[in-house]
Amino acid sequence: MSRILVEEVIDKAKISPFHWRILFWCTLIIIFDGYDLVIYGVVLPILMQQWQLDPVTAGALGSTALFGMMIGAMALGSLADRYGRKKMIALCLVLFSLFTFLCGFAQNPTQFAIMRFIAGVGIGGAMPNLVAMMAEYSPKRMRSTMVSLMFSGYAIGGMLSAGLGIMIVPSMGWEWMFYLGIIPLFLLPLIWKFLPESLGFLMRHGKEAEVRKIL
Repeated sequence: MSRILVEEVIDKAKISPFHWRILFWCTLIIIFDGYDLVIYGVVLPILMQQWQLDPVTAGALGSTALFGMMIGAMALGSLADRYGRKKMIALCLVLFSLFTFLCGFAQNPTQFAIMRFIAGVGIGGAMPNLVAMMAEYSPKRMRSTMVSLMFSGYAIGGMLSAGLGIMIVPSMGWEWMFYLGIIPLFLLPLIWKFLPESLGFLMRHGKEAEVRKIL
């Protein structure tokens, strides 16, 4: 089965439960991605008071995640072509979920910055891989719509972070906002089971049997 034929089959395909399943899992990961990105702004006032941070230090602390996102987007986005998009998405989920969770145990700004940087690598690496995955499997006439629907998960995650912050932080402390970041890690087995591998990766590695099974 040639790559051209595979792309033609996908472009002309009708929307099916298979496409909705990919959209669901990609959007869910983006929601957690958005939650982890916005969470710093939710707890910032308390961190500034607890660790006696001045505005410049607080801004620098927040930028560690953004710097990690830049590294993650460039590195993990490129590595997906070599190791597979599914593996990179799983790796990104482990990074941003585990290290967001560990941020809750930070005792000082230095520890927090290290954890946020590593979490940022996962947050940044997830986006290009999820966009590529969604675009690759979407029929041509619905591609932009499905990618846009997936992107809405960022806003949902941000709103979820803010809403939970209002309920949790005053009574349970800022740490619990980060503890909740471990939830995606428990969903990893399901994501691994239901999210397919990139068709381009399978074709490049001669796994045509798997491609036929997916299509």
